[in-house]
Amino acid sequence: GWQPRWFVLDNGILSYYDSQDDVCKGSKGSIKMAVCEIKVHATDNTRMELIIPGEQHFYMKAVNAAERQRWLVALGSAKACLADTRTKKEKEISETNESLKTKMSELRLYCDLLMQQVHTIQEFVHHDETHSPPSIENMNEASSLLSATCNTFITTLEECVKIANAKFKPEMFQLPHPDPLVSPVSPSPIQMMKRSISHPGPCYSER
Repeated sequence: GWQPRWFVLDNGILSYYDSQDDVCKGSKGSIKMAVCEIKVHATDNTRMELIIPGEQHFYMKAVNAAERQRWLVALGSAKACLADTRTKKEKEISETNESLKTKMSELRLYCDLLMQQVHTIQEFVHHDETHSPPSIENMNEASSLLSATCNTFITTLEECVKIANAKFKPEMFQLPHPDPLVSPVSPSPIQMMKRSISHPGPCYSER
């Protein structure tokens, strides 16, 4: 036989109670929509089923077709929202890995460039006697190039640290005696969407 139940959907969890008055007493059970399959009845437009594969099977019957439609939309939206969150997280991890690889490649390039520019300045400083000393203009140009490359290298290195800080645990990057000139980077918290719906009317459940 069908038993009346009061359902509340909150943050991807569907909880059910004997009645609306019993909400404060604690739920009789709950269903996590992320692992739940939603199925409509083949012939009865007021019925639907919630299935947790290998665990539970809930048979539900709304007061009318419109009410079932409202619940299907709410439950489907909650499940899709949770799925999108997981997909977004996986996507962010993938993008983080690619960004880190790209920045590391840039660092290798700038490192090679730095070595070349340092070598050029060393040649200017240690020129042999058979060659004329470098001009002030050449020395200034070499110094400016080296300075610009150093700045770019440091900027890219800071970006690498930020990406790595977001990818790995923050405590891995905490120094026992932090440099006052370096500001710590904290990963931004992932914002979770909260959906809440309370059933305006009775719904029935069959064990």
